[in-house]
Amino acid sequence: MGRAVTVATCALNQWALDFEGNLERIFRSIDIAKSRGARYRLGPELEICGYGCSDHYYESDTLLHSFQVLAKLLESPATQDIICDVGMPVLHRNVRYNCRVIFLNKKILLIRPKISLANAGNYRELRWFTPWNKARHVEEYFLPRIIQEVTGQETVPFGDAVLATKDTCLGAEICEELWAPNSPHIEMGLDGVEIFTNSSGSHHVLRKAHTRVDLVNSATAKNGGIYILANQKGCDGDRLYYDGCAMISMNGETVAQGSQFSLDDVEVLVATLDLEDVRSYRAEISSRNLAASKVNPYPRVKVNFALSCSDDVAVPTCMPIQWRHHSPEEEISLGPACWLWDYLRRSKQAGFLLPLSGGIDSSATACIVYSMCHQVCLAVKNGNADVLADARKIVNDETYVPEDPREFCKRIFTTCYMASENSSQDTCNRAKLLAEQIGSYHINLNIDAAVKAIVGIFSMVTGRMPCFSVYGGSSRENLALQNVQARIRMVLAYLFAQLTLWTRGMPGGLLVLGSANVDESLRGYLTKYDCSSADINPIGGISKTDLKNFIQYCIENFQLTALRSIMSAPPTAELEPLVEGQVAQTDEADMGMTYAELSIYGKLRKIAKAGPYSMFCKLINMWKEICTPREVASKVKHFFRMYSINRHKMTTLTPSYHAENYSPDDNRFDLRPFLYNTTWSWQFRCIDKQVNALD
Repeated sequence: MGRAVTVATCALNQWALDFEGNLERIFRSIDIAKSRGARYRLGPELEICGYGCSDHYYESDTLLHSFQVLAKLLESPATQDIICDVGMPVLHRNVRYNCRVIFLNKKILLIRPKISLANAGNYRELRWFTPWNKARHVEEYFLPRIIQEVTGQETVPFGDAVLATKDTCLGAEICEELWAPNSPHIEMGLDGVEIFTNSSGSHHVLRKAHTRVDLVNSATAKNGGIYILANQKGCDGDRLYYDGCAMISMNGETVAQGSQFSLDDVEVLVATLDLEDVRSYRAEISSRNLAASKVNPYPRVKVNFALSCSDDVAVPTCMPIQWRHHSPEEEISLGPACWLWDYLRRSKQAGFLLPLSGGIDSSATACIVYSMCHQVCLAVKNGNADVLADARKIVNDETYVPEDPREFCKRIFTTCYMASENSSQDTCNRAKLLAEQIGSYHINLNIDAAVKAIVGIFSMVTGRMPCFSVYGGSSRENLALQNVQARIRMVLAYLFAQLTLWTRGMPGGLLVLGSANVDESLRGYLTKYDCSSADINPIGGISKTDLKNFIQYCIENFQLTALRSIMSAPPTAELEPLVEGQVAQTDEADMGMTYAELSIYGKLRKIAKAGPYSMFCKLINMWKEICTPREVASKVKHFFRMYSINRHKMTTLTPSYHAENYSPDDNRFDLRPFLYNTTWSWQFRCIDKQVNALD
């Protein structure tokens, strides 16, 4: 009959410009797909060069090396007798396109350029590529000689077309096109396309996975069909973690689910599905069939190949499954941990150093490193040779096998409590106990001598000695003395990161981890060039509220009892003098707002695109049970003053794992001025006018 088709999709941990490694991972995915009987293999978006090449897309080298990799794929026996769908940039008539190159048995069948480019949030595809705006139009593409020599073809079809095999019809979408309101799969489905493919470069955001799954399933729920989605996974060179979740869906139901977080560089999903199930599903949707009778047909590229066998009546097909979503706490435990592992192994460093203060933020960062150690040990136990090889390189021991997360943590993770005369014994004890429970190599030191030396230089030059406000000093003096402590900690963190392993007789250096959360960055509640300045920050895109929930998750799942006292303690910077031996300074009192309020401000400012006046208008309704309009106005004004005064700090923000859609990251995601008129005179006057009207 020829009705059971076997198709494969994958999630690959590609790395920008790592052409050799990318090629090897593509080959592995094809080998696995073929070994499981697949006749079609789909890979992630721009998998040949890696999605995150950014301005390297402008370089002719990127195009050249992509075609060199394509030539290797085309000429290899490994790609015979399977339709391969790979992603790479292509220059057509001097215009750069983000493309799928689909080939079979040393012949390119179609080059399909992306129609809808991602250009919001972290995406800047319109900077490098041009969308293909010629619907259902195909042109001749003249192949470079390096490809002609392999395929024997001079030109191939380039444009918006579909593939017609002996048994079915396939149409391609690329990432953003699934999210567009006029997705190509709608018209393609009406034109008889039965298998839709989507190659993605979709990154992790907390609580986002279900949206992608729902979009894929809904794509075939109304129109019928098989939908295959591939995605990149891992850190390919910047702040984003691509979270896999390759999947296959049919008629609105998931039939195969890939992992969202894992240390496997190559993950392949294979499913066998009955085309007659698609046809019978469509048969009774009369509205779909009426629309199909009027659709403009797509150009079809005929392919003398079948995705099914002629005698497949007894071939078992896949049944629907229930998608399992991770909780936000699991996402925080796994996503940043996988990102850290990729960064560590690819930077060729020997581990991490974290200034561990005994507070929630640095403790959460420590727990993420501990989770990473768990993931490494689990991967090695499950036979992942790549992870084992990387672990051995990191610890510089060719015979080492990581089996115990605490033991591995001791080798690659150094924590450091940097006390001052303003530090309490409680935070010192909390940091020490947590370090013992996760197994990190822990250092206790005191920074008072360095602080006194720096302040002494100032006093010697100026003849003035600044004082804390509790001793009669001004707010300027008070802040400056806090900043000196914070900045000395950064200097010491980098010194110990460079030389701690040297003192232990071990090679290499350590990456310094930061631990400022997304809310503190938004408010600017951090010292510029203090311990928030680090090499990378795994929690910089996560809210304080989510971090508290994650700490509770770690207590329950990792049995880290030291976290209980950390959870119950009020957040504090411990930069002002103690009062009768106790901490008098707290974060929320310093900020003049709570962390819960900060999350709301952040979401309204970024996600809801609210300026001061719009934020006030929204909050007088949201908070009508707890605040008067005048109180809301005061809170909104205070937030915008503090935000604008401190926005300059975002220009030096440590590269952070992107996890939240209200991140203030100035590098790419949240583009704003860093020199504001902090009086907001016109905006605040509009708020005052509205308050007076409401009074």
